[in-house]
Amino acid sequence: MPNTYTAVTKQDGGWWIGWIEEIPGINCQEYTRESLLASLRETLLEAGDIGRSLAE
Repeated sequence: MPNTYTAVTKQDGGWWIGWIEEIPGINCQEYTRESLLASLRETLLEAGDIGRSLAE
């Protein structure tokens, strides 16, 4: 996995929605942009952990 990822964020009504362009399936929604970015980071890290554990 690359060290740099692109987070796409958009406000939709009262929600912020976002995803990581380089990895399908990494998407989140939160009430604030800051919370959204934190959720995207956490989800990306968890996906990396799962990928590593499956490779073992």
